[in-house]
Amino acid sequence: MKIAILSRNPRLYSTRRLVEAGQQRGHEILVIDTLRAYMNIASHKPQIHYRGQALEGFDAVIPRIGASVTFYGCAVLRQFEMMGVFPLNESVAISRSRDKLRSLQLLSRKGLGLPVTGFAHSPDDIPDLIQMVGGAPLVIKVLEGTQGIGVVLAETHKAAESVIEAFMGLKQDIMVQEYIREAGGADIRCFVVGDKVIAAMKRQAKPGEFRSNLHRGGSASLVKITPQERSTAIRAAKVMGLSVAGVDILRSQRGPLVMEVNSSPGLEGIETTTGKDVAGLIIEHLEKHAGPGLTRTRGKG
Repeated sequence: MKIAILSRNPRLYSTRRLVEAGQQRGHEILVIDTLRAYMNIASHKPQIHYRGQALEGFDAVIPRIGASVTFYGCAVLRQFEMMGVFPLNESVAISRSRDKLRSLQLLSRKGLGLPVTGFAHSPDDIPDLIQMVGGAPLVIKVLEGTQGIGVVLAETHKAAESVIEAFMGLKQDIMVQEYIREAGGADIRCFVVGDKVIAAMKRQAKPGEFRSNLHRGGSASLVKITPQERSTAIRAAKVMGLSVAGVDILRSQRGPLVMEVNSSPGLEGIETTTGKDVAGLIIEHLEKHAGPGLTRTRGKG
């Protein structure tokens, strides 16, 4: 197969591993800088150009679209879909999962366990919003943040009010979530490919920190997940419409709670921790499912 990888940086671990895995299995791989791809939109024949050349003959595309370029990246991916190229994750599913609020609303509608979450616009509603999620301590999240940036733990009611007021004053959209104390600063990253959890790791925040992101100094270890956690992760990916996803789950007294569904999960932490060839399993998934015109949405929506 001829496979395109949409990635801003070919030297990133995840991109490198996908290139290696694809080439080892005999495929032709081209890494395309997402922001350097450009398109003729109103053409009767959809095309993408890259560095002065028209891109043609691709069987599949693997989007590794960073959060900061979601809008443009999804437009490029949609153009690939209109050309009949099979996407590992579809543009509609990626933009759905990147909208933190919308994704939680969709997961909630399907009955998946979630931390109690509040969302408001007016500073007048802050006291009731805090009560709605069970009071302090609580977690305040900027809707646009990634890798733990823009996530604050407010220990007291007064601190929560001050932080929420500050974010609202800066015109930042935020959501407020209950703090799951029993999780102990740890979460479970389940790596879903197709309809299976192919690998899982426990991420533990460093002492004095509550965010377990590896970018924030968290540590990762092997973990055995329960059947309920497994089915929660698979269902969450399915609700988002993602073939490949990193589903972050908190262990709570009322069962697994979905914190986030990531459409471009990093491979380094999960491969290093579990010793599994995750990149190879992703390419294998493409081999089984990719084909001309098999995009479900064909660039719609």
